[in-house]
Amino acid sequence: MTGTAATHSAWLLLEQPGPWGRVAARESRLDPQLGAELDGRTAGTGVRLCLIRRPDDRRDHEPPRRRWFAASTHPERTWLATGEIAYPTDLLKVDFPALDAGDRGAVAALDPTFLDTPILGICSNGKRDACCATLGRRVVISAEALDAAACAAAGGPPAVWEITHLGGHKFAPTGVVLPSGYLYGRLDAALATRALAEARRGRVLPERNRGRSTWGRPGQAAELAVRAELDEWATPAVRVRAVEKTAGEPEPAWTVVVEHEDGRAYEVFVQGAHAPVGRPESCGKTEANPLELRVETVEKIG
Repeated sequence: MTGTAATHSAWLLLEQPGPWGRVAARESRLDPQLGAELDGRTAGTGVRLCLIRRPDDRRDHEPPRRRWFAASTHPERTWLATGEIAYPTDLLKVDFPALDAGDRGAVAALDPTFLDTPILGICSNGKRDACCATLGRRVVISAEALDAAACAAAGGPPAVWEITHLGGHKFAPTGVVLPSGYLYGRLDAALATRALAEARRGRVLPERNRGRSTWGRPGQAAELAVRAELDEWATPAVRVRAVEKTAGEPEPAWTVVVEHEDGRAYEVFVQGAHAPVGRPESCGKTEANPLELRVETVEKIG
């Protein structure tokens, strides 16, 4: 599971009640032309656009006000903003390249409130994968109930949301904690609430952690390996500084430099290999042999 998170520097979430299709922004009760335009504006950036909804939402598919969130995941520019808009077209005011760069001004036109508490999105996009709907929604409802008291104490908007496709269907239920951008797989309600509780403390939960979306797959695996080596789970304490590919297909390899905030540095050798036994990556897909990563060595270099 390690090193399987989607790679995104920033996330933009828009509340959209009702059913979601496979390509949710264009196949929901959101205007499909607007969805396509918003999707198009992410092109060439590291911004991930997702729809969100409340698990108990019985409102009309065109609510009078919609919640939005924007998150920058970069360790030096980690922030989470939110607000409400009357019209989904207001999201076109977001400066997508600036959001990609972690600039808080990217959402200035939306009158944002910057939060100091995290949120958790759990995939329930059943048109992408049936397991996400049957398992993910159940976890959302249970996790929200378990987290209710902590959420009320923290204040602000609800902390647990249903969210569209996050990738890694074979690890359903999957979730993402924002603004840090760590993704988790095979969630249950207890693990989901623990991940959220640790995030409120400024910490990363190691169990079933797929990696931080800020980094590419080798960086994700290397960063978590160094955290485990040091037993260091404070969110800002560890970051990836360099990734060098040292071998190509069929078994690619990378050397990754990971640094601790106290100045220590580590060189991590990450080896890739295609799974020897074929398996479907999602409900309804044919079998494939996906690339799996493993960390071979972690060596202190500074």
